[in-house]
Amino acid sequence: MNHIGTQTIETERLILRRLRPEDAQAMFDNWASDDEVTKFMTWPTYRDVEGVRQYIAYVCNNYLNNHFYDWVIELKAIGQPIGSIGAVNMDERIGWVEVGYCMGKKWWHQGIMTEAFGAVIAFLFEQVGMNRVEARHDPRNPHSGGVMRKCGLQYEGTLRQRGLNNQGIGDVAYYGILREEYFAGK
Repeated sequence: MNHIGTQTIETERLILRRLRPEDAQAMFDNWASDDEVTKFMTWPTYRDVEGVRQYIAYVCNNYLNNHFYDWVIELKAIGQPIGSIGAVNMDERIGWVEVGYCMGKKWWHQGIMTEAFGAVIAFLFEQVGMNRVEARHDPRNPHSGGVMRKCGLQYEGTLRQRGLNNQGIGDVAYYGILREEYFAGK
């Protein structure tokens, strides 16, 4: 694998880039403080911007590691971050990475996350050389599975009572795409 760390990725409507300290207020306002956005997340809703600043400091420190992949999703039309996407689990022995994402509800159902996730998948296969990209969601959040399917991931099964998120213990639906499938579809 060719680990190059979090690099800027540009799409038609988006700039996927490293999180910066000055993003704290926008992150808090646009998604991290909204209970509806964090409903199925594994991290709690932020109650103040100081908690977001601490998280950003943690992420910025991790950018020193070229095996760390975490982007803020900046919408070009407004010039501010509206969500985030990144590698939440990885196993280099088999070239496997799990991607997680979230975005402010004001921008849901506009194809933005599909655009962001598609760009990250391309980066992970084409630039990093991953063998498998996967993602998972709580079945009570079916729109997340829709993003996965639109990005070419195949549904692989649901594990009962396998996950823990802000709704408690629940089922987890898994999706994946292999390197060979990605390149066959190009």
